Amino acid sequence: MTQSRLLIVFVLLLGYFLVSQSAQAQRPNILFAISDDQSFPHASAYGTKGIETPVFDRVAREGILFNNVFAASPGCSPCRAALLTGRHTWQIEHAGTHASSFSSKYVTFPDLLESAGYHIGYTGKGWGPGNFKAGGRTRNPAGPSYSKITTKPPHGGIRSTDYAANFEKFLSDRKDGQPFCFWYGGSEPHRGFEKGVGLKVGKKLADALVPKFLPDTPEIRSDILDYYVEIEWFDKHLGRMLDLLEKSGELDNTLIIVTSDNGMAFPRAKANCYEYGIHMPLAIRWGKAVQAGREVDDLVGFVDLTATMLDAADVKHPSKQYPLAGRSIMNILKAKKSGLVDDTRTAVFSARERHSSSRYGNLAYPQRCIRTQQFLLTRNFRPNRWPAGTPQKFDKPGVLGPMHGGYHDIDACPSLTFLIEHREDESIKRFFHWSVDKRPELELFDIKSDPACLNNLAYDRKYKSTRNELNKQLTDYLTSTGDPRILDGGDIFETYKRYSRIRTFPKPE
Repeated sequence: MTQSRLLIVFVLLLGYFLVSQSAQAQRPNILFAISDDQSFPHASAYGTKGIETPVFDRVAREGILFNNVFAASPGCSPCRAALLTGRHTWQIEHAGTHASSFSSKYVTFPDLLESAGYHIGYTGKGWGPGNFKAGGRTRNPAGPSYSKITTKPPHGGIRSTDYAANFEKFLSDRKDGQPFCFWYGGSEPHRGFEKGVGLKVGKKLADALVPKFLPDTPEIRSDILDYYVEIEWFDKHLGRMLDLLEKSGELDNTLIIVTSDNGMAFPRAKANCYEYGIHMPLAIRWGKAVQAGREVDDLVGFVDLTATMLDAADVKHPSKQYPLAGRSIMNILKAKKSGLVDDTRTAVFSARERHSSSRYGNLAYPQRCIRTQQFLLTRNFRPNRWPAGTPQKFDKPGVLGPMHGGYHDIDACPSLTFLIEHREDESIKRFFHWSVDKRPELELFDIKSDPACLNNLAYDRKYKSTRNELNKQLTDYLTSTGDPRILDGGDIFETYKRYSRIRTFPKPE
């Protein structure tokens, strides 16, 4: 080959390399931050007093604050699996229920990004609880773990993982110019909390926002303040992560998504397809790629976030057999206005199966729901079962424990203890029954007037047409997306192995 031809080849190769490097540099980094058990509207950006989340507020101020975002499930393990795969919980078999396995045939967005050249990893809580190895995986579905660096927690109940320091280690391990996707999975504000820590750090009982499904008492208020403290810890580590990005000059080329996996761990919230179980906080920042200072009211589901991250990275989902169930919200991110942006987003869906081991034979309490701008319709597929758990369980073989000791679909907490101990008090009993009593097959709530989901309109004549319309829409959607609960009763969900503790309960009569 002549010298001139060698020069031409060299120039062409150099040009290709530079273009390739430039294209890679332009691909956004992704920082996905997900807390554990935090309901909307528990961040100071939403106006909630008593809680300070300056970093979440900054992400919202320099990006977009979302008002209507809904988890795929009111429980952590299935919700995270849906988010990772971009498929509804009823579409991913074992992974769609709590503490089971996660089949490797369902590709996750971190895996796809890694295949596209991204450096991936997670710290804290990725997917779980469950057994990913039983599904044929060699690592957590969220990617390689970065959780070895620890710190001394300031309070009891807080995980010792130094999330931000692990993020710094993750960044140091990537190649120069390589885009990254990092999953920051805080274990806060998951139970348990250090009791009384909210008051201990100077918060006031008057500052607690008490939902209407809980009694307004000092005990409940104090429990809520403790919950606020753990949200603030999650926010502090997020702040350290943003500082690292800012110092490295990569903040504005990073798509930052901050949310939670399901609702607050209080009675009638977490593990329930009600507002405080599935309605999530969300703020998104992406430098100059989005118009800052906007507040968006569009209905967004978690499976939409999966599609959005892949869309932002220009990575296609390869599976025709297991396609994404969500729609990218890139059009919302790129818009300039606030309020309602995409009028085609008329409904979102959520679901639950088994949560904790709370009934005879490890049976689930299956729910599906549809949420519109005004209404929430929930369908309870087994209304003969106890939603919070069978009231009485065996403490040991053949020996029944105390009545009201089996409500394990509610995390053990001072608020639950208070409701049980005061269940006969005239001022408290209704709150206890709202949390544990059996429910009808259909529940319909007007969220505009009843965000606490206490006034069931499903059997009110005035709302008959609304109930029928939403129930049909829900049924049609579940049918079209292959939900076994609609297609054949869904008993397959009861067969999926649970890898966490299994309790024993009396056989139903």
